[in-house]
Amino acid sequence: MTAGGKTARFFLDSNVFVYTFDRSAPRKGKRAAELIREAVETGRGVVSYQTVQEFFNVALQKFPQPLSSAEAEEFFATIFRPMLAVHSSNALYIEALQIKRKYNFRWYDALMIASALTAECRIFYSEDLQHGQQIESLRVENPFR
Repeated sequence: MTAGGKTARFFLDSNVFVYTFDRSAPRKGKRAAELIREAVETGRGVVSYQTVQEFFNVALQKFPQPLSSAEAEEFFATIFRPMLAVHSSNALYIEALQIKRKYNFRWYDALMIASALTAECRIFYSEDLQHGQQIESLRVENPFR
């Protein structure tokens, strides 16, 4: 694995998945779809249980046309299951609390970052954090810039 190179693992925030369904932001949707395709095809993309929960909270209730249960199951099986690498654990919560304290992040952001670090990712794709920020061995990149 090279740090930040073509073989490094990367973490996708839930907003990346939401944009694939957002018809009001076609440029972001296209970029999100490219990242997801790369994540699944290369096996380098990672999500946590939290990513899945946040996405389905939006997709099943807040989309203009919410996903049906069958559509959600298919999305889980084809997209999330191959990338789901981080589950809740005592160690993950401790690391998230330490990240929250050290970097003054909100709890759910700290938990996502801890998940990315646990999975040994080098890039964290999200538009919710500061582009270019370095957090331990992880670099934040806004894929929609």
